[in-house]
Amino acid sequence: MPPKSTHAQKHGDKRILRVVSINVNGLRASEKKGVFDWIAKSDADVICMQETRLTHEQWTDKFKLAGWEAHLFPAEKAGYAGTAIYSRLPIKNISTGLGFELADTQGRFITGEFDLSEFGIDTPVFISSLYLPSGSSGDDAQARKDLFLKEYKEILKRWRDENRSVIICGDYNIVHKKIDIKNWSGNQKASGCLPHERAWLDHIYGELGYVDSFRVVRFDSDIYSWWSNRGQARAKNVGWRIDYQVCSPDWKARTVGAWVYRDEWFSDHAPVVIDYVLG
Repeated sequence: MPPKSTHAQKHGDKRILRVVSINVNGLRASEKKGVFDWIAKSDADVICMQETRLTHEQWTDKFKLAGWEAHLFPAEKAGYAGTAIYSRLPIKNISTGLGFELADTQGRFITGEFDLSEFGIDTPVFISSLYLPSGSSGDDAQARKDLFLKEYKEILKRWRDENRSVIICGDYNIVHKKIDIKNWSGNQKASGCLPHERAWLDHIYGELGYVDSFRVVRFDSDIYSWWSNRGQARAKNVGWRIDYQVCSPDWKARTVGAWVYRDEWFSDHAPVVIDYVLG
């Protein structure tokens, strides 16, 4: 668990922004496993969820928290995909979708605009939850995933051209480096570890200049965020790091802590927790 502190967390004399990304693999299931109890004690400021699998009609009060602003972007298909943002900080504006069908009909992207000027950040900050498609079910699924990557890359480029300040949390369904997966050699032909997918991340982090904030401060191996439900993968820590907080370059120097929380299990994914210094 990240170090305990009050909500007004400090790094020296500066305020900390704690952001969490978690694929809940169905919010109804993870609620029963205690995810909201953990959130209440996590000292998080913003929680970005993926694969909520809820409609607005199903999103009752038990999926909300006192003192938190919450926004859901469901898929049109009930029980499928979906994203959400919970925040203890005021959200100036919420927007959903990326402007293409695969993202927008499946609830795969929601973003909150934050005014952090009181902490000396004079430009709007956009914190987003992204659920990138999986391609593991076959060639058609992989083709849809590749199309999403193509469309999304152009949007990421535009945001860099605009110098937009972003923290894009999400389940990207791609490992980046050998350090990010237990069984590297055995998965070279598996969706999520395909060379062209990893090259896509190379481009995002290289040519476009985005930052994998976890790797700013954590260089150790065997830290994963997802484990298969088969073959005792979790117990043996045979995992994949496919959940990221992808930031614009202005957040690199602000990244001061990173964890994957594994003391409790709410999903087949674990929460990825990043601390950013403000002020």
